Amino acid sequence: MAVLLSGPIQNNAVSGVRPTQQVTIKITNRDSVNFATVLIQGYILTGTRTLYALGSFGVAPNQVVTQNYSANFDAFEFIITTGGTAATQTEVSMWGKNAAGQLVAAHRLVSSELG
Repeated sequence: MAVLLSGPIQNNAVSGVRPTQQVTIKITNRDSVNFATVLIQGYILTGTRTLYALGSFGVAPNQVVTQNYSANFDAFEFIITTGGTAATQTEVSMWGKNAAGQLVAAHRLVSSELG
């Protein structure tokens, strides 16, 4: 089992618009035989830490799963837990997107950066 943390992500509005409106999380199971399990938890970070997104699912061998979550908050954080036989072969990336669906480079995290 691996626990991947985005850490707190600051998303303050610039000219009234937050840079990231949506977060896309991609999960890739590179194992050709075994399944992986994934638990995604998303938190709004204000004066308190509030769970707002929760998902749990299986990822088949060689499957890629994409999950989208709202991120129109001043600060947020994601915790992604992988498990199952293919946990060590499962990679995760997280991408912030603006209102037009374009990537926000400052809010891009790949497996090697999630810790």
